[in-house]
Parts: sequence; C-alpha cells; structure tokens
Amino acid sequence: MVSSLASTARTEPYGRVVVRAALWLAFLAPSFYLSYGFANWLASQRNDVGSIVFSWEHSIPFIGWTIVPYWSINLFYGLSLLLNDNRQGVDRLAGRYLTAQIVAVACFILFPLTATFVRPATTGLPGFLFAVLGGFDKPFNQAPSLHIALLVIIWDHWRHRLSGFLLPLWHGWCFLIGASVLTTWQHHFIDIPTGALLGLFAMWLFPPSDALPFSGARLTSDAKARRLALFYALGATLALAGAALGAFFCAVALLLLWPALALSIVAFAYAGAGSKVFQKSADGSTTLASRILLLPYRLGARANIWAWTRNLPPQVEVAHGVFLGRFPTASEANGFGTVIDLAAELEKPAGADCRWISFPMIDLLPPPAAIQQKAASALENARRDGTVLVCCALGFQRSAGVVAEWLVATGRAQAPRLAREMLMAAGRPIHLAETTERTLP
Repeated sequence: MVSSLASTARTEPYGRVVVRAALWLAFLAPSFYLSYGFANWLASQRNDVGSIVFSWEHSIPFIGWTIVPYWSINLFYGLSLLLNDNRQGVDRLAGRYLTAQIVAVACFILFPLTATFVRPATTGLPGFLFAVLGGFDKPFNQAPSLHIALLVIIWDHWRHRLSGFLLPLWHGWCFLIGASVLTTWQHHFIDIPTGALLGLFAMWLFPPSDALPFSGARLTSDAKARRLALFYALGATLALAGAALGAFFCAVALLLLWPALALSIVAFAYAGAGSKVFQKSADGSTTLASRILLLPYRLGARANIWAWTRNLPPQVEVAHGVFLGRFPTASEANGFGTVIDLAAELEKPAGADCRWISFPMIDLLPPPAAIQQKAASALENARRDGTVLVCCALGFQRSAGVVAEWLVATGRAQAPRLAREMLMAAGRPIHLAETTERTLP
C-alpha cells in the first residue's frame, strides 16, 4: 500500500502540498525543455562531438516496447511531487530535480557526447512514442544520463512510501526504466553510472528531512581544519584530473569521478560545513546517498583503522564497565550493552543489535564542547544499564576525549592530567587535543 497516502494525519493540509507541487512543476517543466533543448542545439552546431562506446555494447538488442517504461518516468516525475506530506518535502524533491538538471545540462554543454546507434523503424505504440521523443530529443545529451539521475531520485522517493506487493513491483519497474536507456538505444553504458552518481549527489544535497549539508556553512578559522580541507581538495583535484585525462585512453578512468566527489565532500566538511555532510543519524545510520557517495572515502578510513590498530586490542576497559576502542565490528559491538559512537564518517555495522548512540564528530579536530559533554552524560546514563563501549575510528582521540570528560565529571579523576594518566594506563595510545583538555571541568 502507499503508506504515505494511507496516513490519516498530515503535517500540513494536502491542498497546500498540491499548490506547492503545481508551482514547482510550472517552473521545472519549461526550464527543463528549454535548457535541455538548448544543450542539444548547441551540440548539433559542433563538428567534433565524440562518443564513448564499449565494444560489447554492439551486442545490446533493440527492444522497441521498452520505450513504454522509458517514457513512464515523465509520469512519475510529476506524481512524486504530489506524493509528499508537506511543502518542505516538495521543496527538497524539487531541489533534487533542479540540481540534476543543472549539473547534467552543464556537462552536456561543456563535454557533449553523441549516441552512435541508429534505431530501426518501429510501428504501433512504440513507433508513436519514438516519434514524439525524436521531436525534441537529439542524440547528443548523453553523459551523465539525466534520465538515470532522475530515476535514482524518483526510485528512492517512492521506495519509502510503498509497501507490500507494490514495493517489489516498483523495484522491477524501475529496473525496466533503467535498462530501457540501453534497449531503446538512447544512451551508451557510460551514461548510466555517471547519471546514477549525479542522482545520488542531488539526493545528498537535498536530504528528505535532515539539515541541508550547506546550511549554516561558514569558512572555518581553524588553521588545522583549513589544512585538512586543502589536503582533501587536492586529492579530489588529482582524482578529477585522472578521470579527465584517463578518459582519452580508457573510459573506465571516469570511475575516478566517484572518489573525486567523495573527497570534495570531505573537504567541504573540514572547510566549515561540519559533520552534517556525512548525514549520520543518532542511531548510527546514514542516508543512502551518503553511504554510496562516500564509499571510496570510507574504504580508505577502514584501511587506515586496520593500519593503525592491527597490533592493538580492539577495546580496553578504562573503569567500571566502560571500554575505549576503535570502531567495532557487529560481533564486537554486540558484546556490549551500549555503544557510544563518535565517528561521523563511519556507519553502524549491519548486524549490530545492541543499543547504539551516535554523536557524530569530525576526525582530527577538537569536538564542540557541548557535544562532548552530551556524549559524556550519555555515557554515564548508559553505564547504569550495562557495559559501554566508547569508540571513534581509531579510539585514540575523539572517544578518548569523551571518556576523559566522563572521568573528571563523575569524580573518578580529580583533574584532566589524572584522566589522561588513567587512559594511558589502560594500555591504549591517546591523543587529546589541547582544547579538549581545557574544556574538561
């Protein structure tokens, strides 16, 4: 069933949602056709429009009837705006649409590509739909596929609102829509992953309900944070250059766009946006967009954890059932009553069914004093219900700072210096920032 529509109570009167959706459609529809058509026309004036085609793509069959699911995305485009509980939901979805459109059209203008396949003649309903499509869609707007970007956005929007037999039916229909860009010979393969990456970026930029990644962002005045932002920005630039130059030799090099985007997001976090760019919730989960977009960075973070902690015990007891350690596996986490998680960049492992409380903090930077104090308070409350693991990526700094705060706040250590000594005596290296020590009571 459509769970959202089945709800009897709405955040706002539905009439206001419809009006907001209609206003957005009145803006998005003409802006799409104008910008998309302009990019097509501009590419048609050039003599040097190339293509990226793998040899195996010549084996993809033309299946005329798949133009029906291909066209159906236009219906879901409008219906998705109507399927919202409030105007903010409409605005966020429209923001995703607009982001995908702007970025895709910019790519079509700067780096035009053309489809090389010539479709055979078709009749009946498929023939009619192809004829209508050919009236405005020329073979130039290729990578990233705006069709795929919008499909990713729309698929995610509906999967949260459908249940029962409608959900697998929706997944299957979306698969047909995605496959149809190849079987209608509208796109080449490279357009699909680049389009999916764009769709995920739009979803990350406008999450359904959480704070926007760029809201309240201010350039940091912290010198260390700026250095780290420059470091990650340099990594993103090198990956982007590798993708651009490598594409001249092999299209697979375009996969470097993925880590380039991931490192850009991390650079944005250190530059001043903060931990919200990782889109981690209090229960340790992250949004789908964050999970996929930042996967290259998280794989690097996992490798870093292994390199630094492979010869250390994963957790050590500090005092009275409170443990300090690196980010746990699911089996390790389930050995504790509660996990206090401070790593903004890492997601709660699948299969961890213990109580999980997250206070996302950025690595290598002193945490805000208020958040550290809240984490220490949560630690004391959780300790009364059983063993507690306080963790970050390595278990050296963020988690050590919270445990030190807890030791002093509860009188187990009379001074920050004694808290540091207790942590070191537990047998794990720690690195407390000077600002962290100064904030300890």
